[in-house]
Amino acid sequence: MTWQRPDQRPADGLRPVSFERHFTRFAAGSVLARCGQTQVLCTVSVQSDVPPFLAGSGRGWLTAEYRMLPGATPQRQKRELLKLSGRTQEIQRLIGRSLRSTLDFEALGERTLVVDADVLQADAGTRTTAITGAYVALRDAIATLMQSGELTTNPLRHQVAAVSVGIVAGTPLLDLKYEEDVAAAVDFNVVLNETLEIIEVQGTAEEGSFSRTQMNQLLDLAEKGIQELFTLQNQAMD
Repeated sequence: MTWQRPDQRPADGLRPVSFERHFTRFAAGSVLARCGQTQVLCTVSVQSDVPPFLAGSGRGWLTAEYRMLPGATPQRQKRELLKLSGRTQEIQRLIGRSLRSTLDFEALGERTLVVDADVLQADAGTRTTAITGAYVALRDAIATLMQSGELTTNPLRHQVAAVSVGIVAGTPLLDLKYEEDVAAAVDFNVVLNETLEIIEVQGTAEEGSFSRTQMNQLLDLAEKGIQELFTLQNQAMD
């Protein structure tokens, strides 16, 4: 059967995306990123030290934390306090790797950028929305450091964005929402930079398997969606 998207989007259509910058007062960069009904608050804070393994190296670092707030889903979730779930650890590591790919750490100097991604409302795609929104917050944080004179060379070298793709009822789809995510036979999260080089691809068959041809179709969809996200990021910054 042909899958009918719940929100009537075409197969290659993104959900409505927006970035509300300067959403909080004290972080060097803060953005409320919206992708359909998914909302993620992304902040970037600056610390004047680095992890011990980088002390004295002249190089900086970026790390990320990800949390889903209790009221982000229809059924309240318990707060993760002393012990993080495997899913949370996996996602915050993905966010950190994705954003570290954008930076020249020698130009950043011995300081740490801390990215916090807090999911206010979830309708699938929280990790990809977090990466895409956190990049905008990171650009604002770097601009803050440049304006204050703490940095004289811009350490940003690349742009990054992420999107989900999948196969539902035999149809390749871009940017899955919840109903599609749970029904997907194949599910990918794709992170690319502005030259469409791959930062990360997380892909799996939820049932059965998929072909190389199907994988190529999904990567083509992801490229299209991420190019649109780059345009939206740049428009938000302008």
